[in-house]
Amino acid sequence: MSEQEPLGAFVTRFFNRFHARIGAFSTPPTAFVSQPEPRTIGLFARGKQLVAGNYLFAGQLLTGARKEFWDLPLASPEFARETQGFVWLDDLAAVGDSAARLCAQTWLIQWCERFGQGTGPGWTPEITGRRLIRWINHAFFLMQTSEKDASDAFFRSLAHQTNFLGKRWQASRPGLARFEALTGLIYAALSLEGMSRHIEPAQRALAKECASQIDAEGGLPTRNPEELLEVFTLLSWAALALRETGYPVTPEHEAALLRIAPTLRSLRHADGALARFHGGGKGIEGRLEHALAASGVKPAAPDGLSMGFARLSAGRTTILVDAALPPSGKASHNAHASTLAFELTSGRRPLIVNCGSGACFGPDWRRAGRATPSHSTLGLDGVSSSRLSAPARDGSELFINGPNRVPVAISQASDGMRFEGGHDGWLKSHGLTHARTLEMTYDGRGVAGEDLLVAIEEADKNTFLKATQHALEPGQLFHIRFHLHPEVDAAVDLGGAAVSLALRSGEIWVLRTGGEAKLSLEASVYLETGRLKPRASKQVVISARATEYATRIRWSLAKAQDTPVSIRDVNADQLYQDDQAR
Repeated sequence: MSEQEPLGAFVTRFFNRFHARIGAFSTPPTAFVSQPEPRTIGLFARGKQLVAGNYLFAGQLLTGARKEFWDLPLASPEFARETQGFVWLDDLAAVGDSAARLCAQTWLIQWCERFGQGTGPGWTPEITGRRLIRWINHAFFLMQTSEKDASDAFFRSLAHQTNFLGKRWQASRPGLARFEALTGLIYAALSLEGMSRHIEPAQRALAKECASQIDAEGGLPTRNPEELLEVFTLLSWAALALRETGYPVTPEHEAALLRIAPTLRSLRHADGALARFHGGGKGIEGRLEHALAASGVKPAAPDGLSMGFARLSAGRTTILVDAALPPSGKASHNAHASTLAFELTSGRRPLIVNCGSGACFGPDWRRAGRATPSHSTLGLDGVSSSRLSAPARDGSELFINGPNRVPVAISQASDGMRFEGGHDGWLKSHGLTHARTLEMTYDGRGVAGEDLLVAIEEADKNTFLKATQHALEPGQLFHIRFHLHPEVDAAVDLGGAAVSLALRSGEIWVLRTGGEAKLSLEASVYLETGRLKPRASKQVVISARATEYATRIRWSLAKAQDTPVSIRDVNADQLYQDDQAR
């Protein structure tokens, strides 16, 4: 045990290794009794990159020969762990030719020889579950034309990993990791000879997780939309596999699917991508639509918030707002200080975004992506609305200070919809409460916004005075940020009184503000998993100082008058093509 490793993590790692290795000496080969249809979706372009020897995992690009895959020099620990899950099999199967099959077979045989005895970083419950799902999904692709020795090693390893999961799934972290472990166990127990004893215990455990981790509104404690999609996908796969083999799905499992589906629909932008909050990205291309269709759950619009997010939608425009308390405790390990931040999409084109998770670019980018300035909301200069703890021994940083109240109201305005929300994340430190109002017109062509910083109670006013009395300038500096998607072309207009925002669809939006606030166009970044480095982008920043007990800034975002009501946006999505080329 290293000095930096917590005792609990050491014990978990020890028993994972113990059960992984002891099972290698007593596991006979098995065979399929049934095999689920492949449901995982891969990317053809990424599969072609793998065949060509370009390996991009955990934000690191390495090149090498096919037989060097498990021995690539300079591979980071994160790179190694990501490869152990075999998600890349989806991409090779999407290519499906003989060259892709040869890569898949070579790397699987090498894995069995190198790690099959229970060694290496891939013997954790969640990674093992992830790997089992891919091996079973793509068994025909993997085993076609293979020799008997390779086939025996494949089935022997499947049985070994299944038995390991049967003993160690409890060691996975509650939430997505445990759903991955249990789904992998159910998949394998249904598919392999002699493994049916694991089905009932795994179903009971999965039912318990559904009841404890999926709340009444169909959300997760982490409030991560992409993580919710992954959980929903796993539950859908498990339910289909159970039904196809004649096993009943537990009521808790069914109820979880019914609760999650409408929530996911509400967290989807007009372009089909998920809102990027609390460490989540936009989701794998096509995964959301495929999961919703496979679930068989009929569409339904939930009332009020969905996993703490408010949705305004009209015409071609959608707005999603973080409108609830941030995750707390262990659920906040990936949470962002994004209270009252919003994203806006027009048709197929994102306009206002959050920077996203920088986890794949290292700890510094991860920490920067979690801060309030990386989100499209108001922030006090140098102070996030939620603050992080000092790093724990395992490196995690949790939220320890932040909003205690986030009141929200959604109503009808005179010409559209209105969102009203507030939070007290700066009440103790600065005596200030932030209130935000967003109004969208019925046709979706205009948004009127108002941000208010106010010291309400007498004690709050005293705190505000104390917090600002030693400042070089009067009051408290604050910024209202609007991070732009990298495809948006922005230019300062009207002598600095407005910023024009042009989308590749041909739409033009104009952002304006009034009063004495300063409007500027500054550099920003767009953090996206699967890329080598952050993408350069822009942000519109409204800057002002709160010198009174109540400071109000009004702004508007509207389509230019000469922008047509309807634009036929049929051009190829260059962003997607660029992503695959990289």
